[in-house]
Amino acid sequence: MMLFKLIHLLSVVVWVGGMFFAYVVLRPAIVEILEPPQRLRLWDSVFRRFFNWVWLAIGALLISGLYMIALYGGMAHVGSYVHAMLMLGLVMIAIYGHVFFGLYRKFSQLVAAQNWKEAGEMLGRIRKLVAVNLSLGLLTMGVALIGMMWG
Repeated sequence: MMLFKLIHLLSVVVWVGGMFFAYVVLRPAIVEILEPPQRLRLWDSVFRRFFNWVWLAIGALLISGLYMIALYGGMAHVGSYVHAMLMLGLVMIAIYGHVFFGLYRKFSQLVAAQNWKEAGEMLGRIRKLVAVNLSLGLLTMGVALIGMMWG
């Protein structure tokens, strides 16, 4: 059980921590020093690398989380905070899927075509959904902590 909790926690750190770093630290720094074409190229490169890690984190989260639920005897035997964590996690995965398959692929094509205006608009849409997912990730972490303490 401890190994699966560790895998679960590390996966959260990779995904939510990565979003926090990108949104709160990297984004403002990039805006300060790079012109739009360089910014957009950098984001394309950052996303390409980060999104591979997110896929790995999602797989690890689902496997470890569902395994731990099974060890407790299924959803009927876990606290309501686990239900909330699972629901929030599935919403986050759905948002990420939309970002990856819908927005990021188009963004990457626009950057390759050097269509800076539309790529910038697409990046803005991605940024808003990353903010939503970051908020949901932090909320989920709060639910987990409070649930484990009082659940």
